[in-house]
Amino acid sequence: MIHRILASSRQLILLAVICSFIASVTVLLYGVIQTGNAILQVLHEAGVSSKGGKKLVVSLVEVIDLFLLSTVFYITALGLYELFIDDNINVPEWLEIHNIDDLKGKLISVIIVVLSVLFLGQAVTWSGDANFLTFGGSVALVIASLTYFLSAHKNYKK
Repeated sequence: MIHRILASSRQLILLAVICSFIASVTVLLYGVIQTGNAILQVLHEAGVSSKGGKKLVVSLVEVIDLFLLSTVFYITALGLYELFIDDNINVPEWLEIHNIDDLKGKLISVIIVVLSVLFLGQAVTWSGDANFLTFGGSVALVIASLTYFLSAHKNYKK
């Protein structure tokens, strides 16, 4: 009886899959709206100028961050679905997830890119504060730690 309960309870993961997918679509659509809003706002407020260009670049870097976060939610939804529900979903080879380590590796890779884009956004808007060095060092430390985790885990699997 316990075996049947545990075997069928894996279907509960569908809740996490659905919610992660909804989160992905929501953040993606918000990014699309934000893209249009950023372009319209810059053209309306600053016009075509170097100041307007810088403001547009900062806004669009923030939008890229939203798209990357949407990707994190999507990979989570897809990975959980592949792990617990159906491993035979048709996805590109680079997106195939066969075990929890595959899912962790893909998520960590996207998180590293998200942190890099976050740092880029801060670098573009940096006003000369000394705190930027602390922020950059913190981001670099997290990226280095995650990269080490990925490389150490790949070496351990071999």
